[in-house]
Amino acid sequence: MRKQLYGIGNIALASHNEGSYAHYFSRINELEEGEEIIYITNMGERRYTVFKREIIEETNVKILEDTKENNITLITCVKNQRSQRLCVVGREK
Repeated sequence: MRKQLYGIGNIALASHNEGSYAHYFSRINELEEGEEIIYITNMGERRYTVFKREIIEETNVKILEDTKENNITLITCVKNQRSQRLCVVGREK
């Protein structure tokens, strides 16, 4: 049995989506509202449902603010748009 993750708030993860040895978000652009994100750590597992996808400016840190719900925010670059980021946000089921 896995340990349960504790706390409420926003988990934010950023990664490359291509061109690097660490391109964990190579298929992030395929995630759509209603789809599932599974986040597994040595502390346990949480499941989230995507409820928002948006392109933001790289200077917009509002997406990283804490939340009253358990959210996960995935952030990656946008091809040929150096100052923009794709954000996919899920809420815990």
